[in-house]
Formats: sequence, structure tokens, C-alpha cells
Amino acid sequence: MDSITARNAMDKGPRRRRGMAAALLTGMILAGTLAFWPAPAQSARIKDIASVSGMRRNQLVGYGLVVGLAGTGDQRGSDFTVQSIFNMLDKMGVRVDKTTLRPKNVAAVMVTAQMPVSAKPGSRMDVTVSSLGDASSLLGGVLLVTPLKGIDGNIYAIAQGSLLVGGVSAQGAGASVSKNITTVGMVPGGGNVERAVPFAFNDQSDLTLSLRNPDFSTATRMAKKVNEALGSAMATAIDAGTVRLAVPPESQGNLPTLMASIENLEITPDSRAKVVVDEKTGTVVLGQNVQISPVAVTHGNLQIQVQESADVSQPMPFSGGQTVVTPQTNIAVNEENRKLKMIEGATLQELVEGLNALGATPRDLISILRTLESSGALAADLEVN
Repeated sequence: MDSITARNAMDKGPRRRRGMAAALLTGMILAGTLAFWPAPAQSARIKDIASVSGMRRNQLVGYGLVVGLAGTGDQRGSDFTVQSIFNMLDKMGVRVDKTTLRPKNVAAVMVTAQMPVSAKPGSRMDVTVSSLGDASSLLGGVLLVTPLKGIDGNIYAIAQGSLLVGGVSAQGAGASVSKNITTVGMVPGGGNVERAVPFAFNDQSDLTLSLRNPDFSTATRMAKKVNEALGSAMATAIDAGTVRLAVPPESQGNLPTLMASIENLEITPDSRAKVVVDEKTGTVVLGQNVQISPVAVTHGNLQIQVQESADVSQPMPFSGGQTVVTPQTNIAVNEENRKLKMIEGATLQELVEGLNALGATPRDLISILRTLESSGALAADLEVN
């Protein structure tokens, strides 16, 4: 019995090791399979993908003067700057001869700002100042009192303050150097709100959530998520970019609390497969859902190089001949021989890997994508900027 037991134990040892090896191999295969599975789509908060009706920014604009420049203001040819200086001094009771004004330390500017709908009188906001004339730099300047008007012509804010310019420039008699833009600056907190936009957010009987990227699937998911959170069918997807929310009776007059509970809900947004191409910079951005139908792709370049040179033929001394210039032309033709590649139902990752294997540059990739769209093999919207 002891020998049989020992023999059985010896037989179980290899089987146990083979079982452990098989389990380890299965685990490795499973791990490898999981590594190549596509990553799940990322969820996003409603506040990050949609905006609430009425909660928008209002554009304001005004015309003003920047003073205190070290000779980098508008030149004498800027008549509107001279007229603005004359009008400003005239309102202050200072009588001057317009022909004697030198605007080199002054620059005419446009002042812009975006005022939130929730801004109230006394609130402050940043303003952007941009040169209107031929000033070379606004560095060190101070913006004088400038009224900012809305599209309706009413004054909503007043701007004034020292400019913050993110660039610098210097020049001499024979050279100049500049970094970033010196003709645009900012006055942090330089805008003082004088009038609020007439809008009562808390008095609305229903709300509209507008998707930044309209999509029917995303709108439907958003409405379903909101209804689950509220416990009733209060939200309805109106179209691909709009979800209408009827305010529950218990939330009437208390919309900020309602929105605070809704805007942090997370959903998984969806979008159309899209490829965006910027030909100016050679940038190509492909969405995750881009698919390629079975298609054969080959791409090659034909290079023709032409070199011109001249040979001088000079006669022997005292031969009576003339010096002759003979043109020489060398032409070289180089065509890349690239094999035909088969792409079958490629995903985004496979497409990029396949094109990289072909040695495609960004310019080549743009040409290939355009050709794929023309052939109907690209299942995505191609947007070329």
C-alpha cells in the first residue's frame, strides 16, 4: 500500500504541474485578450457637455485710448487718434491746436469683454484691449475710462486700468526683435458692471439643456438619466441637441438647487465618427469610432529633379574663335515602389498602425483619407480645414 500510495503521489506531481501550467497559459491568454479589448467609453458630467438655457455670456465692445506709452503709440497718420485726443481734452476744458498733437505716446484701441448673464452692478470682469491704429506696442500703457456697450446700444460696463501685455519688443537702427503679441493686452478685473442683463433664471417654468455636440443617442441618454434621478418623466429629448426639462412643482422658485443636483449626473456621450484634417499644419485627428471597409491601399511619390548648369567652351589662343557657353541639363526621375496593402475592416488603431507601416507622413495621410472617402471606404465624416 505504501508503494502504491507513493506511486500515485509521483503520478499526481506531473499532472499537478501540467494543470498549473495550463492554468497559467490560460491566464496569459486571457490577459492578452483583455489587453487588446477596446477601452470603455468615458462618462462625463452633464455640466461638461451641455449648457442651460439663458446661462450665456454677452459680448460688450467699446472704443478707448491707451496712454503712457514710451513712443510706441500711433503715428501721426492716425487721424482718428488725434481727433479722439482732441475731443477728450475738449471735454475736460483744455483748448489745444489739433495740428500740434503728437500721438506717439497714445494708442486708439478697441475694448472687448464677455459679461456673464449672472453679473450684477458692481461685479468686475476682465477686459481685452486691442490696438486699432499702427501702434507698435501697448506695453506699459493705461486704459482710460471706456464705456462698454451691448448689441442693443446700452452701456453695461465701464473699463479702465493698467494693461497687462504678454509680449515684448525692441528695435534698433539695424535690427528688431519681438516675442508674442505686443498690440493686444488685458486689464484683469478692469471692467466694472453698471447694468445687469434683464433675465430672471429662477422664474422659469421649464429649462432647456443644449448639447455642445448634438447627438440623438446622447440626448436620449441624458433625458433618461435625469428622469431616473428625479423619479419621474420630467425630461424629454426634443431633438439631437436639446433636452427640455419641466420643473417639478416642489422645485418651483428653487431652480439653482435643482440644477445643482442634475448637472453632476454622469452619462456616456456618443458622437458621429469623424476625421478632422488641418492642411495648413498637417494635423490629422481621428475619432474613436472611425471604421475602414475592406480596401487595398498603395501610396507612392514621384520625384522629378531638374538641375541646370553651364559649361564654358573657350578657344585656343590666337585661333580666332569665340567663347561659347553651353547649357547642361540633368534630369533625374525617382519613383517610390511601394507594395499594395490590404486593409480589412480596420479600426482606428489598426488604421494608424497600418499607415505608419506604409511610412505615411501627415501629408500622405491626408491624401489617403481623402481617397478613402471618395471610394466610400471611410465610414466617417471627413472635415478639412
